[in-house]
Amino acid sequence: MRHQKDAEAQRLADAGTPQRSWKEWGPYVSDRAWGTVREDYSADGNAWAYFPHDHARSRAYRWNEDGLAGICDRHQNICLALTLWNGRDPFLKERLFGLTGPQGNHGEDVKEYYFYLDSTPTHSYMKMLYKYPQARFPYEELVEVNGQRSREEPEYELLDTGVFEEDRYFDVVVEYAKASEDEILCRITATNRGPDPSELHLLPTMWYRNTWSWGRSETHPHMHEVRGGLSRGVKDEDGFDVVEADHRWLGRRLLYLEGDPDMLFTENESNVTRLWGGANDTPFKKDGINDHVVNGAPSVNPAHSGTKVAGHYRRTLAPGESWSIRLRFTPEPRKAPFDAGFEETFAARVAEADAFHANLAGNLSQDERAVMRQAFAGMLWSKQFYHYVIRDWVDGDPASPPPPAGRKAIRNGEWRHLFNMDIISMPDKWEYPWYAGWDLAFHCVALALVDAAFAKEQLLLLLREWYMHPNGQLPAYEWNFSDTNPPVHAWAAWQVYLIEKRATGKGDVDFLKRILGKLSLNFTWWVNRKDAGGNNIFEGGFLGLDNIGVFDRSQELPTGGHIEQSDGTSWVAMFALDLLAIAMEIAQVDHTYEDIASKFWEHFVYLAHAINNMGPGGVSLWDDYDGFFYDVLAMADGRHLPLKVRSMVGLIPLFAVESLDPDELEPLKDFESRLDWFIANRRDLTQHVASMAPIGRGEQRLLSMVNEERLRRVLARMLDEDEFLSPHGIRALSKYHEQNPYVLHVGEAEYRVDYNPGESNTGMFGGNSNWRGPIWFPVNYLVVESLLHYHHYYGDGFQVECPTNSGRFLTLREVAAEISSRLCGIFLKDEQGERPVVRGIDRYRDDPHWKDLILFYEYFHGDTGFGLGASHQTGWTGLVAKLLHEKAFPDTAGAFTSATATTAETPA
Repeated sequence: MRHQKDAEAQRLADAGTPQRSWKEWGPYVSDRAWGTVREDYSADGNAWAYFPHDHARSRAYRWNEDGLAGICDRHQNICLALTLWNGRDPFLKERLFGLTGPQGNHGEDVKEYYFYLDSTPTHSYMKMLYKYPQARFPYEELVEVNGQRSREEPEYELLDTGVFEEDRYFDVVVEYAKASEDEILCRITATNRGPDPSELHLLPTMWYRNTWSWGRSETHPHMHEVRGGLSRGVKDEDGFDVVEADHRWLGRRLLYLEGDPDMLFTENESNVTRLWGGANDTPFKKDGINDHVVNGAPSVNPAHSGTKVAGHYRRTLAPGESWSIRLRFTPEPRKAPFDAGFEETFAARVAEADAFHANLAGNLSQDERAVMRQAFAGMLWSKQFYHYVIRDWVDGDPASPPPPAGRKAIRNGEWRHLFNMDIISMPDKWEYPWYAGWDLAFHCVALALVDAAFAKEQLLLLLREWYMHPNGQLPAYEWNFSDTNPPVHAWAAWQVYLIEKRATGKGDVDFLKRILGKLSLNFTWWVNRKDAGGNNIFEGGFLGLDNIGVFDRSQELPTGGHIEQSDGTSWVAMFALDLLAIAMEIAQVDHTYEDIASKFWEHFVYLAHAINNMGPGGVSLWDDYDGFFYDVLAMADGRHLPLKVRSMVGLIPLFAVESLDPDELEPLKDFESRLDWFIANRRDLTQHVASMAPIGRGEQRLLSMVNEERLRRVLARMLDEDEFLSPHGIRALSKYHEQNPYVLHVGEAEYRVDYNPGESNTGMFGGNSNWRGPIWFPVNYLVVESLLHYHHYYGDGFQVECPTNSGRFLTLREVAAEISSRLCGIFLKDEQGERPVVRGIDRYRDDPHWKDLILFYEYFHGDTGFGLGASHQTGWTGLVAKLLHEKAFPDTAGAFTSATATTAETPA
């Protein structure tokens, strides 16, 4: 077992070296590339309409590829993926199907059942399951019925259509195992779950990403069928086929296909005739394999060469029968590619994966281990090659028609410096196949447990000059890079640093220095751009919370003026404290950073004073009567109106908290003296802010936006089951508003906020997410972490009722554990064998082929815990793996409280 654990650890160590790049190949193919901003060259910016799903099989992508269970190299020169056909569908199953934003009654949504079951961080072993109906896939029915439903009705799902009745489907499992860093084995196993024999076509597919049609390079790669590397169009006598692919960057690669499939070649180029009515220069186009298999068309190249190839296998499977085919993708010729060594390699990689994940799981139950492992699998499978060069996208390619006039005004024209061509952790490779700044931060905290190097690379990536704007802004997401996400990058960097330090005993201070320099620029951007009144109250706008407020905060207000934001101010205060913590850690080895620490501490004091006290304009975001923080609407005529919506906006002030241990302060004499001078001489700013002067447990100092009295009052609301505390975590909006909606009249218009624990019933942000009652993992995780910070300072003597009015008093650490348990419980089986995330769907409770499959949704019903939104958003919902890890290793739950805390024996 020790040897197995060391095998993956050694691969991780080798992964960063040019000679042993174990991450060169991975699951970097998107689940969806159609309907994205990058592929949109329309005049109106309607990405879904410009490149619909119906075009995807026939139209070459410009920026990146998609596929089913696909893998590729890190620059996506060559892709491999699975194609299927049940003999009944109108076209091959090459990619996952779902609804666009306008088609869905709750926004865009994938309508398939697929599960990422396993992966190691180097992708030495990966496993994915896809459930493929044997009946004709109900594409039209899914579009039609969802189009008829209102926002008050649930989504119409694939299970609702009846195509899975009597288990008439195939389970198709795709596994990859690396024999070396650049030799990949693939095993595809299909099982007929139905009661009758049924035919299945398996078409493992390899293709080049089309880079030759841009007019920027004359290189046109080819692949062809070979025997012994010499003869085209000839089957190998030993029971396998070979395709040779030559690429100027990757050199020669050989794909061995077991058995005797028909080899179908075409070109990865657009079918101009089908799409636009023009003339094709060759009959062999991107959809040529589809047209040949489905319609019998002469659309594949008889010369057995091209830029896209599939091996066509077909077989009728008896009920319960399984069928496997095997592939080997390698740079070196193999005389016996499917000898005993093939299965031995698979067995070794599976054993190593088992050992790696067991080491992370400690004493967790089998069910908890399964949830953690699938959470990590989803995160690791959700890496994607992301290519987007704004200059080329705005101006167009030399070989393509020029984009419409005014294109730069549609979106992202002010980001012409942006040049993205990297492997990036995605929120969801189907619904969100593009990076989002604050999502990525949360991904990295969980990923640091399995691959700290990758987590650090990701955080640094968004700060590089080809991502970060010259003015210091970080890109938000591709639909609008200029939108503002919460500034949680510094927090994530600090967490990743501490996780790695705790695991290895050594902190990467150079990483902190690189992060601090760039994030200081970003902090300056926030101060200069998002504090309109210069009063340390911030107007961050959107801040990733979509429809949480009375108005769409990313747009101009119908009232005029602006919103003085409780969450915007608190996020910036949290930002300041995280930069303070980073600067203090660096100052332990370089005292010149004490000046920087002092600067961010001073920023925090002004922010904490502003949110708690009446400002020059008579503004206070704290409501002493309600004991809660609210946004304030600053009207154009100078009036200020508190927006008394009890939402996550009023809990975010709790996130701006840091405790300072005496052993951290002791070496930093200059910083400590400035701290003491400021407390003694600027009591006008510090007398009501937190507990900087009073010494807490262990002679600590507390930096917090809330003092003890206000902390208790906010927690009384947060832990009230009639308000925020759900059986499954903390709601984004208080249940109080179920009976007491907040209503604001502006002229003749009425704006209201109701408690809505499920899918959004408004069109704000496309109806694609909801912050008016559901449970969201990222902010819940920060609630748990913040409570542990407060406990670190106050100790066991500080107790609160949990739930409020229950007569049950807990320490803040126990409260954090209670909330964590409720969050993890969303995915765990209850006494009835049901997981709340899929409660009411009998298959997930009773069917042995479904009951251990777990989906990680974007957010969860505030009352039931049922999964909502994107179904594979393992991105930030993958934080459940971090919570389970803290349960397995309780000492790690306090890893973020102090850089100098005693380390625990936890896995690297």
